[in-house]
Amino acid sequence: MKTAILLSFSFILSVLPASSAPDPVLDVTGKNLRPGINYYIMPAARGGSRGGIAPGPTSPNKTCPLGVTQFQNHKNGLPLTFSPVNPKKQVIRLSTDVNIKFSGPISCNESNVWRLKYDEAMKQYFVTVGGVEGNPGRTTLDNWFKIEKSEDGYKLVFCPTVCNYCKVICRDVGIFSDDKGIRRLALSEVPFSVIFYR
Repeated sequence: MKTAILLSFSFILSVLPASSAPDPVLDVTGKNLRPGINYYIMPAARGGSRGGIAPGPTSPNKTCPLGVTQFQNHKNGLPLTFSPVNPKKQVIRLSTDVNIKFSGPISCNESNVWRLKYDEAMKQYFVTVGGVEGNPGRTTLDNWFKIEKSEDGYKLVFCPTVCNYCKVICRDVGIFSDDKGIRRLALSEVPFSVIFYR
């Protein structure tokens, strides 16, 4: 009887899927996204006249503070780097917390790390710069994003898990186009599908 129980238990273990890490995020050449390497975020949809991502003004009248905006033409935008929540990891993986930051200095004396910020006047959450890199926890909650698969590429998601007891909102990052034609990254019901170029 003991032998039958042991055989049954070993059979169950053999058919259960092994726990594994989430799939890696891939660039357009099929290579793994890696921390600290410069990439451009571009729209996944072919055609059209929209370009890459860059820091930009949040209104036509003010140059600062900076939001994260999409170019109106085929320009690549500015390169970015990704930093995983665990700095020892050498691959950026789906559904894991990452910091995103523009490479090199930017104007307005702000940090080049992305963060989520609520605009009281517009009643909207926007992606801006000025965040903090690393130091996962309650005080840096707004600085963590995730990359998920979309129908034609990937999408950016705000749903940080760096604080076990914090209540967070979980939404896709999409494009908010204001009445002046400025296309800003913001939380949205419609995700912005993207691909990554090195």
